[in-house]
Amino acid sequence: MNSHFSPIFDACGKPGKLHNRLVHGDCIPVMQSLPSASMDLIVTDPPYLVNYTSRDGRSIQNDDNDAWLLPAFQEMYRMLKDNSFCISFYGWHKIDRFMQTWKRVGFRPVGHFTFVKNYASGESFTQFSHENAYLLIKGRPERPATAPRDVMPWKYTGNTLHPTQKPVKILTQLIEAYSVPGGLVLDPFSGSASTAVAARARGRAFFAIEKDPQYYNIAKNRLFSNA
Repeated sequence: MNSHFSPIFDACGKPGKLHNRLVHGDCIPVMQSLPSASMDLIVTDPPYLVNYTSRDGRSIQNDDNDAWLLPAFQEMYRMLKDNSFCISFYGWHKIDRFMQTWKRVGFRPVGHFTFVKNYASGESFTQFSHENAYLLIKGRPERPATAPRDVMPWKYTGNTLHPTQKPVKILTQLIEAYSVPGGLVLDPFSGSASTAVAARARGRAFFAIEKDPQYYNIAKNRLFSNA
């Protein structure tokens, strides 16, 4: 595990605990070292279990197996506070594995988002023109003051920082709806840190974990280059 992960120093080398941390490491042992009920919201984009390779040859670690799926979401459930939300993207043709895991660890699905693209990111029997995420709950959280629509437009990021880079605007809308200012947002599959960027933009703290050293360094520069 990268030396930036310790109970004393954050990714900037500054003293810190859980707030505004970027950790380089496998999310399962990292989460196992953290307190239960310490996160106010989870927003994450885990591997889709499809062995994805982008047009320019970039890939996602552990996208070719589901050995991580159950232990990762077990830890996420443990770390999430009672009566709180988890938003997880997923691969639509592997939904049976994701849904079985979510329910097994204790999450309950209460909503589903479809993000509509004005372009096709691929083609097979159909043109791939949307992304999906489930809204999951632990306990019985209150409904948001203003619930977001479950169909939203998707603005292409160009995937310049990560092969499956998510638009910050979408993430900010979700974070604003399902957490309160000052809350702590967890993303165990941080990639280029779009969730962390969105959390910071909405006055929330973040705890982000990324295993791949290439994307960890991109995330670190994105979050802390001016720190």
